[in-house]
Amino acid sequence: MQAEIITIGDEILIGQILDTNSKWIAEELNKIGISVYQISSIQDDRQHILKAIKEAQANADIVIITGGLGPTKDDITKLTLAEYFNDTLVLNEEIVAHIEQLFAKINYPFTEVNRNQALVPSTCIPLKNEFGTAPGMWFFQKNKVVVSLPGVPYEMIGLMTQSVLPKLQTTYKLPFILHKTIITYGMGESMLAEKIEDWEINLPSFVKLAYLPSFGTVRLRLSAKGATYEMLEVAIASEIEKLAELINEIIVGFDENETIEMVIGQLLIEKGQTLAVAESCTGGNIAKRITSVPGASRYFIGGIVAYNKMIKIEELQVDEKTIAENSIVSAQVAEAMAKGIQQKYHSDYAIATTGNAGPTTDDTDKTVGTVFIAIATPTTIFSEEFFFGKPREKVIGRATNKALELLRKEILKN
Repeated sequence: MQAEIITIGDEILIGQILDTNSKWIAEELNKIGISVYQISSIQDDRQHILKAIKEAQANADIVIITGGLGPTKDDITKLTLAEYFNDTLVLNEEIVAHIEQLFAKINYPFTEVNRNQALVPSTCIPLKNEFGTAPGMWFFQKNKVVVSLPGVPYEMIGLMTQSVLPKLQTTYKLPFILHKTIITYGMGESMLAEKIEDWEINLPSFVKLAYLPSFGTVRLRLSAKGATYEMLEVAIASEIEKLAELINEIIVGFDENETIEMVIGQLLIEKGQTLAVAESCTGGNIAKRITSVPGASRYFIGGIVAYNKMIKIEELQVDEKTIAENSIVSAQVAEAMAKGIQQKYHSDYAIATTGNAGPTTDDTDKTVGTVFIAIATPTTIFSEEFFFGKPREKVIGRATNKALELLRKEILKN
């Protein structure tokens, strides 16, 4: 069973608002076994709407439209749907009464323009909008569904939750869809694909694999579709067990919302240990990631953004001679920073970064993209040199991820 989502509104196409409706609808449809074939954003234009609906019905069993149902003349979706289904608009007295009640509660005058919102195509099933004045509309023709919903997110969500999703489940016999995401760190997409190639080739036909790479991490999403949820759970669990035998050392989690900073936090809590950070080129990004986890105060003591040389010297006790002899971007300075913050805050672990994120080289001779990351553990301090290229945002993002990856490995060792 496939669906297509159409969002109507010039405000989306000119970048005035972000289309969050499609994302939410796609997620909810997927939960009940409906795959989304395509998502389109189109103008408030009659011909464009007619063309989009026709094409969507050719592609999918279910078409869900949001937007263009307001009371003003530029909202033409309802009229266009009536034309598409060769229908006429009729006044629905139940909707009129609902709108009148809403307006009475807020002591707002009820006008003819508001009454016109109760006009709906005669062949549709009106869907009561508990959170607004524009009703949803459900059309069923030749075993295919077209649903029109308001574009206001909370109104759309209310109608989808209360009416559309339950109605789709009773209209069609839907399969189950199960997704499971494996989070890996420290191996590039191409190398990872090569390492698990045989496993991927031998996946069951109803299980699909997608690679979702970003700075320093690759998420492997397994998607399975079948008649029973229990069968899918068993199949996915079996495949993950096989995968873990191949790449267990780089797997950091198994849930879409589980991040490496969450894993690090859990490890530190289990061991009763603490962390501090001293950042230069990453500018506080590591601390931001760590403190994005609720409860991080249990293990994260704090950090210093030692962007200026004097802060490294005065706050982290980095010897000025070390900087002069080795450059501010060096293994020696990174390790001195890690040692300095570890001693200053009496933490078990510490991360330090120093590098050249660009776009200019400033007062260092190191190439833009060069970063040194140091890790201090309860027993040792070490550093590694990396080259993360350009642009600046990429350098900061990749350095942050690599620092967290190195820390995780050290915590696991100890």
